[in-house]
Amino acid sequence: MSKNIFTELSNAMADAVEQAGKFTVLVEARRRFPASGIAFAKDMILTADHVVERDEDIKVLLGDGTEINARLIGRDPGTDLAVLKLDPSALPSAARHSATPAEVAKTPARVGQFVLAIGRPSKNGIESSFGTINAIGGPVRTGRGGMLESYIKTDVISYPGFSGGPLINGEGQVFGINTSGFRSGGAITIPAEVAWIIAETLTKYGRIKRGYLGIRSQTVNIPVEGQQQLNRKQETGLLIVGLELDSPAGKGGLMVGDILAGVADEAIEHHDELFTRLSGEVVGKFASLDVLRGGKLQVMDVVVGER
Repeated sequence: MSKNIFTELSNAMADAVEQAGKFTVLVEARRRFPASGIAFAKDMILTADHVVERDEDIKVLLGDGTEINARLIGRDPGTDLAVLKLDPSALPSAARHSATPAEVAKTPARVGQFVLAIGRPSKNGIESSFGTINAIGGPVRTGRGGMLESYIKTDVISYPGFSGGPLINGEGQVFGINTSGFRSGGAITIPAEVAWIIAETLTKYGRIKRGYLGIRSQTVNIPVEGQQQLNRKQETGLLIVGLELDSPAGKGGLMVGDILAGVADEAIEHHDELFTRLSGEVVGKFASLDVLRGGKLQVMDVVVGER
């Protein structure tokens, strides 16, 4: 008897949804309907920031139907991500346990792949939506004061309560976390490799540090002579056309007319790249800047300010 390919595909998708249901949770942290979340560690839940309207008195429904209290320990409106910590003391010791951590996809997402968006928007159980990956792009400004290094765009339907839930492949592994919390209006997926790094930072520090130099700039071409000074092929840099009063850049010696070409030996060709380079642990510390002044390279150490 020949195999029914449609039946096999259908069963494989159902198996993937069942697998994802083990780490997809319901999050009650706002006045209206609940949202979803992902167990990314033993007692940590990653969800969308815009669905968390309170810091405490948060309820999380695990995949096995167990309801447990949680509290907010970190959030970043810029990337629309928040981390909740489960409260093990809320359960009797005999039943104390945590959600099954999600498994990140071992291979990167590709345009054209079949994917499933998973949500747990109600106590009735898991829900899913099927589609394909339409585009992978980035970096992109989020409209909430942040920047995503990359994003995934799909044609899956994001039903109410799906924000904070995972986008998975056919093995039930996570490609990213879904959100409809950006100004674009539609849902996008934050890739797991980006979301997990942010989640770890939020777990440690409670927020994401974002730096600034206090410059106004425009993209300009770097002549061959300038590229020779930089000792790398780099076609564009940032021409400084203005400095804020008492700006970190001004204090560090940068001037209007300088071309900012790199940070910490990494090329800066567009302003969005600068925005990305100035986030995280570099804030409040000296950063080495590659500056072309009068066609000559100057390496300047500047303390990165915090927004």
